[in-house]
Amino acid sequence: MAWIYLGIAGLLEVGWAIGLKYTDGFTRLWPSVFTVAAMIISLFFLAQALKSIPVGTGYAVWTGIGAVGTAALGGSYSSRNRRTRAACFPSRSL
Repeated sequence: MAWIYLGIAGLLEVGWAIGLKYTDGFTRLWPSVFTVAAMIISLFFLAQALKSIPVGTGYAVWTGIGAVGTAALGGSYSSRNRRTRAACFPSRSL
């Protein structure tokens, strides 16, 4: 169950990392509410997972899911040009 909690925490980390863009510095109410909620829930699930998983392993997996997911989804939601998206998705430029 701890690994499932860790996966949920990682996915929520992706959600709040991408959500930060839509808060406009926490000046927009609903995106800010959803982003802060995702942060809190992500940390809750991380804490639950760390009851059974070593801290180093759990944190590495959590940040790995967050980094890879944010890079993948952040690049696909980007309105930037093709060159920027190719930097986010190197496999797409092959």
